[in-house]
Amino acid sequence: MQPLDDYSDKRANTWKLRTKSLTFGRLPRLMGVVNVTPDSFSDGGKYFDHSRAVDQGLELIEQGADVLDIGGESTRPYSQPVEPAEELRRVIPVVQSLCEQTSIPISIDTSKADVAREAIDAGAAMINDVTGLEGDPNMIAVAIQSGAGVCAMHMQGNPQSMQDEPTYDDVVQDIFEYLQRRRDKLIAAGIERERICLDPGIGFGKTHQHNLTLLGNCYQYHKLACPLLVGHSRKGFIGKVLGNKDADRTGGTIGIALALAKQRIQIIRVHDVAIVRDALLLFDAAGGIDGEIATLAD
Repeated sequence: MQPLDDYSDKRANTWKLRTKSLTFGRLPRLMGVVNVTPDSFSDGGKYFDHSRAVDQGLELIEQGADVLDIGGESTRPYSQPVEPAEELRRVIPVVQSLCEQTSIPISIDTSKADVAREAIDAGAAMINDVTGLEGDPNMIAVAIQSGAGVCAMHMQGNPQSMQDEPTYDDVVQDIFEYLQRRRDKLIAAGIERERICLDPGIGFGKTHQHNLTLLGNCYQYHKLACPLLVGHSRKGFIGKVLGNKDADRTGGTIGIALALAKQRIQIIRVHDVAIVRDALLLFDAAGGIDGEIATLAD
């Protein structure tokens, strides 16, 4: 028996954004990461300069990105918060420039309502909030007033505490129930279900084993009837599995992307767009997407 069959009828086929909809087919859409920060875990400082960040965004589009996610505050473990004025200084010129040069949707990765509002005014189409739209009491109002798409992520604790012995009774079920509650709360507040995307939050308050268990069971979240976004790219659990924390994590990122594609996850957030896109295309061409998936239930 293929466990995905039990959930496929609930799988969301579109995500309604501010002025358009993102549709989903056989393969996941790719969200390219542009960190305009000096301290992000993977590429901190690399695109801190505005012009370099814009160039990187345009390069990711050339590589096949369907969405760009622009962030001005690192949320790696034990990172320190950034003042709103500084976050605005980092991201708004990048968002504005990219929106002027491309028609693909731009996402603002922030938990601050003021940053989200100005980014949307600059052309952003969606809000990607690691706090599940709980971190700022004004965020839901910004989402409602703007009509932006929203992605609500699960995080246990905050970046300063989330990796201090995270625990769950059942990590898959506990996070399912959290995402269900957030979805229902957002809908009750006035955000259309079609505008809501959900993210289990790989690496945010999870042990390495929690991450692997979640990644093998993401298909269960299709039952929530919202698009699913997963951001596993280059994260520390990959080095743990490989037995080398300093290993190049690109291969591991690709491997997980294929596992997520098999589960029909709608959006994968990655740094290395071109190589992940190529891997997905060849995986599908060789029959991987439609192949037997019974082992997912093991």
